[in-house]
Amino acid sequence: MGATTLVYIVVLWLFIAGVNATASELENTQQNSEPGAKIATAASDEFSWESITPTDELVWVDCYTENRQCARLKVPLDYAHPDAASAAIAMVRIPSRVPHNSTDYRGPILINPGGPGGSGVDDVVEMGAQLSTIVGPEFDIIGFDPRGIARSTPRVSFFETRVEREIWTSTEQLYKVSMNASPDALSRAWAQGILEGQLAGARDDGSLRFINTDHTARDMLRIVQAHGSEKLQYWGFSYGSILGATFASMFPDNVGRVVLDGVADAENYFATQWSNNLMDTDKVWTAFVDGCVAAGPDGCALFSPTAGEISENVKRLYASLRERPIPVRTNVSYGLVDYSMMRRVVFSSLYSPYATFPRLARALADLSAGNATALFRFEEARPFECACDESPYRFQPVGDAGIAVRCNDGKRISKAYEDTVDHYRKLRETSTWADMWEATRMSCMDWPDFPKDHFQGPFIANTSFPLLLVSTTADPVTPLWAAHKMASGFTGAIVLAQDSPGHCSISGPSICTQKYIRQYFLDGSLPAPGTVCPVIGSLFPADNVQATAMLELSQEDRALFDAVRQLAITSDFKPRF
Repeated sequence: MGATTLVYIVVLWLFIAGVNATASELENTQQNSEPGAKIATAASDEFSWESITPTDELVWVDCYTENRQCARLKVPLDYAHPDAASAAIAMVRIPSRVPHNSTDYRGPILINPGGPGGSGVDDVVEMGAQLSTIVGPEFDIIGFDPRGIARSTPRVSFFETRVEREIWTSTEQLYKVSMNASPDALSRAWAQGILEGQLAGARDDGSLRFINTDHTARDMLRIVQAHGSEKLQYWGFSYGSILGATFASMFPDNVGRVVLDGVADAENYFATQWSNNLMDTDKVWTAFVDGCVAAGPDGCALFSPTAGEISENVKRLYASLRERPIPVRTNVSYGLVDYSMMRRVVFSSLYSPYATFPRLARALADLSAGNATALFRFEEARPFECACDESPYRFQPVGDAGIAVRCNDGKRISKAYEDTVDHYRKLRETSTWADMWEATRMSCMDWPDFPKDHFQGPFIANTSFPLLLVSTTADPVTPLWAAHKMASGFTGAIVLAQDSPGHCSISGPSICTQKYIRQYFLDGSLPAPGTVCPVIGSLFPADNVQATAMLELSQEDRALFDAVRQLAITSDFKPRF
């Protein structure tokens, strides 16, 4: 046996062991922690944000784990009156591995994980190392919590206590119930949405109207300027594409390198329509079914010889749960697996198929045998615990903030029930997943009557450097079509497609895509128009297939692929309500 062959065998063995270990760790984590375990961990932050005094200049202090630094930057609450009240933007960074005084240092890249309402601090604390590997050692990676969200203050909350929020969200499940679950599901959601809008107005301390994308774009410019620059470097996912497009439209001369990943139609968003997000959702479900058939009985637990048979089996499961929910009790919690839960789990899985499809197939196969525990584990949450001292939770991300952003951003919408029925009817003509999407806009129906004088378009600009827009070919909530539409408004912008299902590029393991993103940040190179990147591996992967592909990579590409694969199997993209 030659030395080269021996090395290949060792690498192959190590890679397979790594894949198996990662999959095992992922399954163990998913089975033994609540969804939102990120939020639960961050809520009790090992680091005390109260120890940082917000300042006009950036002051970084060590925080969290090794190689993380945190800061709180003072910005105007109202940019029309910048000398009045202030807000504080919480940030975490992974410093570049290149000294800041080196000519090779390229400055910070700001990260927004989407939502709206997602915490950039959480995302960079947890997956910033992988993002740093992708873009290279020349850059700082900075995650920030947009104004109103999590650790940035003032923080949006419609509820005076955690208990009050828990009582409301556990009994009035606006965003958890399929609109097809019962004859009154839509009307109940409509009524609950009106109440949430009224609660927002009643609990407003005067800061609520300033929680919007316009002001967050201005905050980003302040962050850039605090770093001694005038040019934004940015990677925004999902809603983060709307934030990035807003910045580019408002400040075209301040665009350095801006990547919009998982691109949404900003015009539709600011119209509070949310009506064309689901154009490709059914394609992702088709990818699950076809992938299961292709994987065979050894690769997919739900296998049947044809796609039609799998689809019919899943329909029977829906019908069974609609007729009779299944009680589940685990060593962590307990609850019912019903029709709405199955719809939520399947819909959420479409966001991160490489992370969830094998596990979803196993859960549905178990459900076919009468065992609902695996499906329940997808959403399992530890029972709520009261706390006499709520201060440790004052920086906890909550859904209220995302509602505030999208309702402040968008045009006012009718609160007439008949108009909601009409909107839902039209949405159902677009996708079979309308029942899981309609609630997105409902909290805006009786939103406080704030002036709508913030930036809402047009999204047209000759930016100081062309934008790079990235989309998968089958994204469940930001279709490829939207990327092309948005690119048409920005001079020189290029759309890079990734040939995979899932939400945003990091939902699938593509070295090709991430190499283009790296080069764009590094030297401004853009892919040729019409470029489509492949992914490595399959939705129901055989370890030896991925390992064989790994052997063909250079050492540098192996490190990149490892980072990309980690993101694909652990990315937490899901509906944020």
